[in-house]
Amino acid sequence: MNNNENLQFKDPNSPPASETLTETLGKSYTAYETLQEALTALDIEQVWQWYKPYKAWFAKGQHFWTTARGTRKEKTLYWLHVYEEHFCVAIWFKEKHRTEILNADVSEETRQLIREAKEWSCKMPTFPVKFDITMSVPLDDIRVLIDCKKRLEK
Repeated sequence: MNNNENLQFKDPNSPPASETLTETLGKSYTAYETLQEALTALDIEQVWQWYKPYKAWFAKGQHFWTTARGTRKEKTLYWLHVYEEHFCVAIWFKEKHRTEILNADVSEETRQLIREAKEWSCKMPTFPVKFDITMSVPLDDIRVLIDCKKRLEK
């Protein structure tokens, strides 16, 4: 498992760029590009932002939509953070949705990630489903979980 000391992109004045991502991710940059192409097709906008608690740059994937009354809404669907030679995609869910997510059409490996995800206590208990990605991206499972998040947490 990753720890925060190994996070990359720790200069608040230097957000990740294509060149630095290529260098940092190495062989896993191809997996990063594959994910970016798939997320664009899902109408998800990824934005890098400085995250003070971890003193590192994180990317958040957001979905924007307009309500029937014309209000523009947004929902953060995932967080992406970069380590040396790999990256992590974390999709956060409310604890009350765990059973429904376990019943989603995902691989057994992803079901295991969901089962083992530790609950974070706060006003609304949540848990992350974390994908550590090096060479291949579990795109189908990520798509399914993002669709679940859009549907369950609007």
